[in-house]
Amino acid sequence: MLPYQRREKILELIREDGHAKVTELSKIFKVTEVTIRQDLERLETEGNIVREHGGAYLKNIDLNVRNLSLQNQKNLAEKTSIARKAVEFIHEGDTIILDSGSTTTEIAKLISGYRNLTVITNALNIAFILGAQAGINVNVTGGEFKAPTLSLTGQKASDFFQNLHVDKLFLATAGIVLKSGLTYPGISDICVKRAMIEAANEIYLVADSTKIGKNSFASLGPLSLINYLITDSKIKPDDIEWLKTYDVKFVIAEQE
Repeated sequence: MLPYQRREKILELIREDGHAKVTELSKIFKVTEVTIRQDLERLETEGNIVREHGGAYLKNIDLNVRNLSLQNQKNLAEKTSIARKAVEFIHEGDTIILDSGSTTTEIAKLISGYRNLTVITNALNIAFILGAQAGINVNVTGGEFKAPTLSLTGQKASDFFQNLHVDKLFLATAGIVLKSGLTYPGISDICVKRAMIEAANEIYLVADSTKIGKNSFASLGPLSLINYLITDSKIKPDDIEWLKTYDVKFVIAEQE
């Protein structure tokens, strides 16, 4: 891995978890701690992070948490169109899981008017969005708090889904590639997402088209884990062709 590629991955990890330790990054990337410190110094100079003793943390993360705002606000028009299409699959009486993420947050913003809907989520911002609606019963997992995604993760969050059976899961992803399948920056999220998948009868992957072909740090597994892929109309024809090799139903959301 070239130095600039390593720095990109380091930044991706910090953007996911909010912070990182030099010792942990050294083990992950199999380079010396001196090399990691040099990488962090470069990332700080570029204005992405703030270094501290033994590691670094994401710039302005405290402000995002206080405002309950997500770090990732890219491609919101596409994510909103995906959310509008996803809501069409949510029906009265359903029990659903909303994964943490910017696209699932847009889904939560559009859920209204239900008299009997149960939502399970590991995202605190989604719980706040839906918690005041009388017809929606909101359940929140336990777990370790991740500031950039306003979510709960790790084994405790995973354990929450044991012995649960839900109708639908709306799953987020950081990347979709042919070899690795569904990929994510945070290793701690993998066990949570696997537990969500095990608990759900139907799995809807909600991912804007920029995620297709993008390879992130940790692999959840092949695309065959899901039943539906809901994406936006900017998906490339070549991507449609290789994705058709999987037994997954495509739903393409048109922008209004």
